[in-house]
Parts: sequence; structure tokens; C-alpha cells
Amino acid sequence: MGGRVTPRNHAAFPGSARRRRVECMTETVIIGGASGMGLALAHALVGEGEDVTIAGRSADRLAAARTALERTGHGRVRTRRADISREDEVADLFATDRPVDHVVVTAADATGVYGPTARLATDTARSVLNTKLLGAWLIGKYAAGAVTESLTFTSGINAYRPNGSNTIMAAANGALASLAAGLAIEMAPVRVNVVSPGWVDTPIWNQLGMDTQQAFTEMAQRLPARRVGVADDIAQAFLAVLRNRFITATVLHVDGGHRFV
Repeated sequence: MGGRVTPRNHAAFPGSARRRRVECMTETVIIGGASGMGLALAHALVGEGEDVTIAGRSADRLAAARTALERTGHGRVRTRRADISREDEVADLFATDRPVDHVVVTAADATGVYGPTARLATDTARSVLNTKLLGAWLIGKYAAGAVTESLTFTSGINAYRPNGSNTIMAAANGALASLAAGLAIEMAPVRVNVVSPGWVDTPIWNQLGMDTQQAFTEMAQRLPARRVGVADDIAQAFLAVLRNRFITATVLHVDGGHRFV
């Protein structure tokens, strides 16, 4: 494949004549794009001159991310505040006549989710499902008709290698595979996929209240890759899914071999 994300023929979509975009440019919406894996993907895209919209709940983090992206990249950067657990905000995010080539969802909240099921607050479990699973479903509902090329969700290793301390998140992540497969049939020819990372050194670990560096060192010794991931590893996986137009209804595992140890 070429260096850029494959462009869509925008002439078939309302409003495209007003857009006057250069043919090779694409528009990608990254929900969760203000930090971690989503921000790494945004950097990769704007570095190639692509346009991105980063969406998330924190206006401050969005503003900081936009400043960093505009300083290092060449593509156009927009920000949108949106909480994907709120239907009205998801609907508003996609209420546009501007064609969107790709949507990538990396948003997650791991606050309070780790521990035995018997001690997990039910409201916390509902919050996980509302954001990770129902939020993804809402994106599929409202992105239909707005996205022209692909929709990609982010799952996680706990769906495939549960450790007994994050069962509700594992359940939500595992369900994304079925959601993506169903949406891939419904939304065809738009492609719908899941990227499933292993342990990746990103800010979400700060929510867990643990010695992350010690945990990373121990995990690296176990993994066939002999290291934990970094955000750019996952960004490159997203790019592969965005660019390969024969990948759909698929879970791409990027976990350093974690599923097998």
C-alpha cells in the first residue's frame, strides 16, 4: 500500500463540492485522540498531511493535543468535545454534511474497574459498559451514513487473556468483536474492525494506582516480544487497518504475543 490513507471519492457525497479538498487528503475522526494511542495516531496522520478531528471529554486535554499536533504536523486539526456515553453528544458529533473517511475509537476509562467482581461497584460496571460497549454501538448508529471508509474500535488483551481482576472490562472488550462483525455486515462496504492491544505504556495506567514501571518490567520478561508496547505500535496498527481495504470484520491483535503466555 502507499504511504497515505486510501482516499474516498468524495464527489458521491453531499457537500463535497463545497469542500474542494485535495484528492489525496483524508478526514479521520479519532474519539479519544487527546492522549495515548489516539494521540499517537493523530500525530502519524497529520505528519503525513492528513486532516484529523480529535474528540474527547476534556476540553483542556483537547486544546493541549491540538497545539502539539499543529506544531509537529501539516494536516488540519479540529477538536470536538464529546462524551460517547451520551447519545445526544454522539449524534451531534456526526451531524455534518462533511464526509468523514475514517472513524477510530480509542476512548476508555479504567478508573475503579480493576478488582474482584464481588467488590466492584455496580455503577462502575455500568459506566464501563456505557462507555466501552454502548458508546461504541452509538458511534456505529450515528456514524452510519457519515463515514465513508472505515470504523475501528479498540479492544484489549483482557478480553482474550483475562487475569481475574478486570472481568467487566474484559467482557466489554470481548463484545466489541461481535459488534464490529455485525456492523461490518450492516454498514458494508464501510469496513468495521477492532484493534486489540496488549500492555501498552500510555497514560491510562495512571488510573490504576499501581507501580506501573515494575509491572512493565515483569511483563516484558514474559512476553515473546520482550517488551511492552508503546503508543506508536498501536498507531501503526490502526494505520494498517485504515489503509488495507480488504480488512473488515476482523480483530487485529497487537500484543507482543501476550495471548500465548
